[in-house]
Amino acid sequence: MLTETFSEKSPSALYTLLPKVQNFLKMSKKLFIGGKWVDAVSGKTFPTYDPATGEILAEVAEADKEDVDKAVKAAREAFEKGPWAKMTPSDRGKLIWKLADLIEENLEELAQIESLDNGKPMAVAKVADLPLSIDLFRYMAGWATKIEGNTIPFSLAKPETFVSYTVREPIGVVGQIIPWNFPLLMAAWKLGPALATGCTIVLKPAEQTPLSALWLGELIQQAGFPDGVVNILPGYGETAGAAIASHMDIDKVAFTGSTEVGKIIVKAAASNLKKVSLELGGKSPNIVFSDADLSTAIPGAASAIFFNHGQCCCAGSRLYVEKKVFDKVVEGVSEEAKKIRLGPGLDPNTQMGPLVSQEQFDRVSFYIRSGISEGGRVVTGGNRYGQRGYFIQPTIFTGVHSNMKVVNEEIFGPVVCAMPFEGIEEIAPVANQTIYGLAAGIWTKDISKAHRLASKLKAGTVWINCYNVFDAALPFGGYKQSGWGREMGHAVLENYLETKSVCIQI
Repeated sequence: MLTETFSEKSPSALYTLLPKVQNFLKMSKKLFIGGKWVDAVSGKTFPTYDPATGEILAEVAEADKEDVDKAVKAAREAFEKGPWAKMTPSDRGKLIWKLADLIEENLEELAQIESLDNGKPMAVAKVADLPLSIDLFRYMAGWATKIEGNTIPFSLAKPETFVSYTVREPIGVVGQIIPWNFPLLMAAWKLGPALATGCTIVLKPAEQTPLSALWLGELIQQAGFPDGVVNILPGYGETAGAAIASHMDIDKVAFTGSTEVGKIIVKAAASNLKKVSLELGGKSPNIVFSDADLSTAIPGAASAIFFNHGQCCCAGSRLYVEKKVFDKVVEGVSEEAKKIRLGPGLDPNTQMGPLVSQEQFDRVSFYIRSGISEGGRVVTGGNRYGQRGYFIQPTIFTGVHSNMKVVNEEIFGPVVCAMPFEGIEEIAPVANQTIYGLAAGIWTKDISKAHRLASKLKAGTVWINCYNVFDAALPFGGYKQSGWGREMGHAVLENYLETKSVCIQI
């Protein structure tokens, strides 16, 4: 319930927080290692901020190399000697399902935590982040009992001489580093398949948004996971993240974040040639043909870039519109942008919250200034919103070209560049003119045209007459410098499994 104006107090003071959330924010935030809540070895903490105001929400224990060592030791013990190592796939699946149930029971509280820590509208967290997280764990719970090998007939030996087969085994201790744009959902994407395959985990949430991962640690305890199976270490990328990536007793590292940091992860992982999977950046083309249903394509194009404040790796940040409807589409997307209500995430009327941090606010502001200085025209937006917090207006550029920073580089904010094109043969190479290849969108009533273009686009996901559609069963990942491997679906299990060949002479 709104009690005072937003300009006078922080959102946590303006709106009634659920009792469990109030108590959680007051509690000391420790590291979760070996099934216990412990202080960092150094005793250091760091603040996590409310991005709607810039005020501190809580102090969180800061993990460093020594804490990573302790967590890896606990994970190794659980993987090789603890109850987890002896647990049946069916029992693993039951635990994962129980965790999904507990998240569902805490849905309202976790939605408030996500809104406070990340800035996203609570209403969005309740219909997107939380349901997708719950479904992901349930989907992966089902896979725990369905990981199978093959029997293989030899190509040269007679059938009666050898029997050969493959066994799929968990890769071991996994380090997982997740981003701040979908804190709980990214934790689910990482934890679900690793748990289903029987791995143990050291998870580092983003320093900007550690709170939902810590709440998840409490639910992991309640679900009954053995000690050491999941360890949660908030901390900074330069310290805790680097220690995970280079640790000699971690068998695999999974990272979601920027392409620049992904390259650093790869170099660090070379220390022991650990396996690596990466879900990285994007500069996704969203292509609107003149024969599209514009009543759907226009709001769809707006949602493609402005959903989650543009803080999506797959955001449709390059909007290509067939020339004959270019002005109409740009005008329509501009009107959609102007209607978006900005405000703190806890306000039920908010449709777009603040960017996650001062650093991100500065980054997006830099790109807007760069686009203007290089000759781009701001159709709408382009400015800060309000006097405090990290709010940026939804922004549309036209008059841009392929050599500009705003067109080439990932902004990770509510900024889209609209550009005209003539036809399908022209647009395919233009859409692919990027180092990234995470996603793309196509809007047309001509399904043959859609299929032809989809086959030409170098992207891990192509949405046709829709955008930002995700499902636990649908693999997600990138071509080119958008990453290695896939999240979700059956494909993600490959990230966490080794294949052993067994050959018997009979």
